Amino acid sequence: MSETAEAHSSTAGGGRELRADCARCFGLCCVAPAFSASADFAIDKPAGQACPNLKADSRCGIHRDLRERGFPGCTVFDCFGAGQHVAQVTFGGRDWRAAPESARQMFDTFAAMRPLHELLWYLSEALALTAPGPLRDELARAWDETGRLTDGTPEELLALDVDAHRARVNAVLSQAGERARAGRAGADRRGAVLIGADLRRADLSGANLRGACLIGADLRGVDLGPADLTGADLRGADLRGADLSHCLFLHQSQLDAARGDHRTVLPAALRRPTHWSLALSPASARNRRRPPRRG
Repeated sequence: MSETAEAHSSTAGGGRELRADCARCFGLCCVAPAFSASADFAIDKPAGQACPNLKADSRCGIHRDLRERGFPGCTVFDCFGAGQHVAQVTFGGRDWRAAPESARQMFDTFAAMRPLHELLWYLSEALALTAPGPLRDELARAWDETGRLTDGTPEELLALDVDAHRARVNAVLSQAGERARAGRAGADRRGAVLIGADLRRADLSGANLRGACLIGADLRGVDLGPADLTGADLRGADLRGADLSHCLFLHQSQLDAARGDHRTVLPAALRRPTHWSLALSPASARNRRRPPRRG
């Protein structure tokens, strides 16, 4: 999150934690959602049942080896701080293990809270991009309303039409994205299905890629300029050598789901995933550049 957005999140919404703090959660993402055996998960797990890798202290027993053990889906999940908010604010620090009668309600509340926190993250980014004026005021109102909803009781959160609220906020976020790309807007590929597509020669600088499905797409060396990547699915996308430094609404979990290398240019606020290929050491780089000896 940029400093400007972070400052807004600590004032306009009364202070919002939009980064996961697993130490203050009760492993909700390891219990509440369901997942099926697939390339992302090694086993089937029904909703509301704890993953067998979840330890009694709410930590993952195979955290360091999730990819190697067949759970890459866990490494790219981001609750945007919803987990600790549900655990510590909504339920006042009551662990679902110690209060099993509230477990189901807590899990269902987490399912409602997570998309609200994701919206807050997008709104904080949009506020940082948008100059003072009517659009920024509208974004601030959406921030305040969404923040108020996250402070509701479990009953209020479970009664909320999250999809309807998200649709209203997304309309404003879309305007903010268009404004940020003004003068540099590229192709409109909103919702495009580009699974496995070879996009190395595509002009995607400043493209609108909101909700685009880019699973396994080849984006090697592509300059994405100020492309809007809101909700774009980058699972397995090849970003080696791509320039994402000016992308809009790109978050860490999207990068974690993709492939890249030391040549991939990232926004300053995001980190290079540890599973990406490592950079060459200075010595090995020199050796690669050195011409072969002639006998």
